Amino acid sequence: MSRKTITVYRIVIPVLVVCLSALTISYAHTVISTRGLPLAGKLIYLDAGHGGMDPGKPGTNGADEKDINLAIALKLQAYLEIGGAQVVVTRLEDEGLYTEQDQNKKRADMQKRRDMINESGADLMVSIHQNSFPESQYWGPQVFYQENSEEAKRLATEIQDQLNSFTSPDNTRVIKQNDSYYILKQSEIPAVLVECGFLTNSKEEESLNDESYQKKVAWGIYAGIAAYFNIEAGNCPSGEESSSP
Repeated sequence: MSRKTITVYRIVIPVLVVCLSALTISYAHTVISTRGLPLAGKLIYLDAGHGGMDPGKPGTNGADEKDINLAIALKLQAYLEIGGAQVVVTRLEDEGLYTEQDQNKKRADMQKRRDMINESGADLMVSIHQNSFPESQYWGPQVFYQENSEEAKRLATEIQDQLNSFTSPDNTRVIKQNDSYYILKQSEIPAVLVECGFLTNSKEEESLNDESYQKKVAWGIYAGIAAYFNIEAGNCPSGEESSSP
């Protein structure tokens, strides 16, 4: 072996050791940073409904459901991650899960969501949506859960109770089993779909477009997820007090 070769090895090997040590320290820091947090070790899947060319339900005053869904989902993601959970999301921006080559883009989008959920290994899935009805007087959040799943029913119950507490104390809506929502039917993990409110009620649409109210909704869902794991969520962050829209 030549002196030149020996010199290269002597230089490269210490550098590799330093790099590997740095990676080890970084990984250890990541693991330690969530230890002791209430949702550490939990993996949550969040689905912000619609997106891209699919706006979802239109609001009375022009709001697009897809935008409100995403805004609430991102706030919920932040709360979950602060609580120590790992979060997998369908989307982080206004986009659909389809390609230009897909003839039926809605079907392609839904099938992709199904695959992402079932391949995620998550403990549970929450899909965020907004409701609508031909008559404008209806309001309030409501949680739907997949058929024949006691775990999904329990999750729905906890989220509904916490949503009512933090956003709509006078809300009389109760959880409902649903056997028609594709995302619930196809999910292989406990799954719920949260209708956060009615975009066809102008007062509630205004609230759902308001960032402070979106935080209340997100916190209510977070608290429900925590309760599902028998964890106390604690006090609502400053400014997200309980109130009706």
